[in-house]
Amino acid sequence: MTINRPLRPSAAAHRPAHTLLTALAPATWGTTYLVTTELLPPGHPLFAALLRALPAGLVALLIARTLPRGGWWWKAAVLGILNIGLFFPLLFVTAQRLPGGVAATLGAVQPIVVALLAVALLAERPSHWRLAWGLVGVVGVGLVTLGPGAGFDAVGLATGVLGTSVVGLGIVLTKRWGRPAEVGPVGFAGWQLTAGGLFLLPLALLFEGAPGRVDTAALAGYTWLGLAGGLVAYTLWFDGLRRLPVTATALLVLLSPLVAAILGVAFAGERLDALQVTGFALALTALAAGQLTPGLIAPGRYRRARPSAQP
Repeated sequence: MTINRPLRPSAAAHRPAHTLLTALAPATWGTTYLVTTELLPPGHPLFAALLRALPAGLVALLIARTLPRGGWWWKAAVLGILNIGLFFPLLFVTAQRLPGGVAATLGAVQPIVVALLAVALLAERPSHWRLAWGLVGVVGVGLVTLGPGAGFDAVGLATGVLGTSVVGLGIVLTKRWGRPAEVGPVGFAGWQLTAGGLFLLPLALLFEGAPGRVDTAALAGYTWLGLAGGLVAYTLWFDGLRRLPVTATALLVLLSPLVAAILGVAFAGERLDALQVTGFALALTALAAGQLTPGLIAPGRYRRARPSAQP
């Protein structure tokens, strides 16, 4: 455990840039629902998850040329299974069994899960500010995405809740364990994507196999999800988790359903009514306000940071 050290002015100055780069990850993930429903063959969530994870992980390993050492073998495996191996198939099952609005609202609960787990596993003091804005974000996303015709499938609801909980635990453990100093963000993402992909490989082969036909549209969808939604997005995401407060970073996940809603308007002929626009504004406000820490900087000095739980 590291000792207390003051928040450096340079770190504070670079935080907006790190936040914007990290935000690109959930914004990219916001395309998952449209790609899954419009481009991918239905009924193969494990296969879709496998192609999103394993090829991207192997490419990252080839780029980074770094493998785990010592205790990082099992840590990388745990993180890969939580963040990738379990979360991906749960996400695809949820996307295929629930309307996008219901799935998005369940995903928006993730910042609250992360805030509660951070108290238990990182020994952080509860951030009532970010917890409150997390609740506002859920309300905002719900107003944007839920409609009178929203359906509730029991399996879809279960996988949505479980997926949110699993990835919330993965986020907090990623923050707790940090990243080895000699490993870059691409290599760290590669460890987890590869571990998650290897976990998915026997499951996909045993329970699903490959779709009977993969056309050009499906191939484009798998490529987008693997390279943009996997390799690039997770490199930015894990690097952001290392640099930014964990609960503030989790609030950036609200971008995913908002981007999905924008894509629905742009490509699926959907329209946003006044209530949905209000929800959109609420969610954006929650996302932005959650990046702030009231009283972080006192006049003439920087507040001392809390102890880090990283080894």
